[in-house]
Amino acid sequence: MHPYQHPEDLRLTPELVQLAPVEAKAFLAFDHAARRDGGHLDPKTRELISLAVALTTQCAYCLDVHTRGAKRQGATREELAEVALVASAVRAGGTLGHALLALKLFDAA
Repeated sequence: MHPYQHPEDLRLTPELVQLAPVEAKAFLAFDHAARRDGGHLDPKTRELISLAVALTTQCAYCLDVHTRGAKRQGATREELAEVALVASAVRAGGTLGHALLALKLFDAA
């Protein structure tokens, strides 16, 4: 983990909430809704999706939380590996898609 990031940094969350309570309340409500039980997606699937997004956004805190969450929900190392490679392929596909846009913009300039 980057020297400026540490899992203990999450302890600062209450302070951040206190500094911007309206925004924090809205964010936390949205986060809780996305993580809820009882939807069409089971908790393990939600954690694996969260892990894939954490891998593509490269958020160390999210990787920490959602790797542990996926393991708690019964995910295997093999599933983690597949999630990582699917996320890698989609991110690479996004790069290719933007390359096509860059070509179009280049030709239009």
